[in-house]
Amino acid sequence: MGSQVSKQLEKRKAISTEKKALVDLGGSSGETYPGSDYRPSDRKNWMAGLSPEKLHINQIVWPGTHDSATNKIGIPMITRPFAQCQSLSIYRQLCVGTRVLDVRVQEDRRVCHGILTTYSVDVVIQELKKFLSETHSEIVILEIRTEFGHDDPPEFDKYLEEQLGEYLIHQDDNVFGKTIAELLPKRVICVWKPRKSPAPKHGSSLWSAGYLKDNWIDTDLPSTKFESNMKHLSEQPPLSSRKFFYRVENTVTPQADNPIVCVKPVTNRIHGYARLFITQCFSKGCADKLQIFSTDFIDEDFVEACVGLTQARVEGKA
Repeated sequence: MGSQVSKQLEKRKAISTEKKALVDLGGSSGETYPGSDYRPSDRKNWMAGLSPEKLHINQIVWPGTHDSATNKIGIPMITRPFAQCQSLSIYRQLCVGTRVLDVRVQEDRRVCHGILTTYSVDVVIQELKKFLSETHSEIVILEIRTEFGHDDPPEFDKYLEEQLGEYLIHQDDNVFGKTIAELLPKRVICVWKPRKSPAPKHGSSLWSAGYLKDNWIDTDLPSTKFESNMKHLSEQPPLSSRKFFYRVENTVTPQADNPIVCVKPVTNRIHGYARLFITQCFSKGCADKLQIFSTDFIDEDFVEACVGLTQARVEGKA
């Protein structure tokens, strides 16, 4: 019993120390970078606002959501706090400016996060198509993967092609150097990551797992995650030569050995430091490598932080 108490005290001290490290870093370096003061007049159509003819795919800092379709997961007030990573629906996330969705499915096509489930993936597709029907120049990356420990939904690739066929941008390395205008009217880059089923082939309407990479670490320590994100980002090729999407997740994750196991209070340890991370990317010389930037409980400021840097790139200021 005494060792458990001692372990928890050490854990709390480590968390407190790491939170202070980010506060101190922000105080010493600030949160100003090219485009940091930019605010899109219409977040629902922010790509259109940056001119589809000028905006290249490899210039975009894509605001993304982690475990996107978890707004109604589990049982409210009982199991939901342990798995909910977003409070907004897929449609509302897209309207606020999200452009990368991270969706986990199981064999019955229900969205899940670990052992907890929510609505059918049909809801995700319907809300995405609703958003696409209301906009004209917004490109969305839809990542769908089979959750760990589950089997792939049968013939899921055919399902995605049937549902999104008219919008799908085919897997092609040349996409990264193109402008949005050159891809229209196609609007969706769909990355399908099955566990056992065959991966999408080059040239098909779906993209394979190798086109969306990250270096996720399982920790609830905010400075540890911040530093890991920076280290792995710095090791990536620059956007001008990269033929895959690379994601940085501004999140930390509840741990079983800590009494605080609800997502929101844990991820809040790092949530407010997205702008600081971008500032540090410039300080460390890897701002030209930042591409997909994802978060739990996405909000307007996170979107604007990403869109601002995108605008600066378009204007040749970053």
